[in-house]
Amino acid sequence: MKSFVDAGRGLAFLLTSQRNARIHLGATLAVVGLGLWLGIDSHEWRWIGLAIALVWITEAFNTALEALADAVHPEQHEGVGRAKDVAAGAVLVAAIAAVCIGLSVLGPPLVAVLSGAQ
Repeated sequence: MKSFVDAGRGLAFLLTSQRNARIHLGATLAVVGLGLWLGIDSHEWRWIGLAIALVWITEAFNTALEALADAVHPEQHEGVGRAKDVAAGAVLVAAIAAVCIGLSVLGPPLVAVLSGAQ
């Protein structure tokens, strides 16, 4: 039970301390709402779930790395800055992949609904 409490505290820290995590939360809620509205099937939900998880996992690792780096070496350091940049780049790659997955899954049914073809 303690592990779940610790994990919950970590997620709470992620959401309260990271503006980008709150943006990811808004995007997650919007995508899930859109998927429900469009009535996507279970196969499509698997892709959406994977994309959402990918972004959240990379954001959490990025935040963890930043917190650890700041605790170990609080002053500016080129190597620490590089590590933070690489971790942020991983989040960017995950977010771009998630957008591509979201467009490929949600785009066609959304266009069909908006054009009245469904």
